[in-house]
Amino acid sequence: MSVTASIHLPAVYRLFFLFIEPVSAVAGAYFAHFRQHDYLSMTHAASAPATEGEIPIVSSVVLSQLANLYLLFTLNEALVLRTTADRRVWRTLLFGLLVADLGHLYSLRALGSDVYWRADLWNAMDWGNVPFVYLGASMRIAFLLGIGLNGPATVTKGKRL
Repeated sequence: MSVTASIHLPAVYRLFFLFIEPVSAVAGAYFAHFRQHDYLSMTHAASAPATEGEIPIVSSVVLSQLANLYLLFTLNEALVLRTTADRRVWRTLLFGLLVADLGHLYSLRALGSDVYWRADLWNAMDWGNVPFVYLGASMRIAFLLGIGLNGPATVTKGKRL
């Protein structure tokens, strides 16, 4: 038998982690796999191929692999988090996603420091790559710090899976 700590989630966490962010990740997967030229052009127009037909095979493969990771991200949040009220599971998964947020932001460094703060220069991709990631990371940090999770967790005994 294992002991689990159940949580009552505030609506803002449920809405963001179970709906908004998974839908956003599906949109990212769609663009990375099916709209590769647009994805590259919106990420960095100056280095993107001029036309769809000029995307190198290696870039296409990597973008499809990225789309697959976006789908994994979606499934982890939309499905795994829906299956449990165990605070340890939520904290573990959200910590992993926080590390991914930091890696995602770090990966933008080649675009120059302006990408992190010059909202007047952002396009649709930048809005997803920067402030939306800042928001997701902030939500995860808030959850990990217990913000809004008033009251003690409910402890229940159950079978270990």
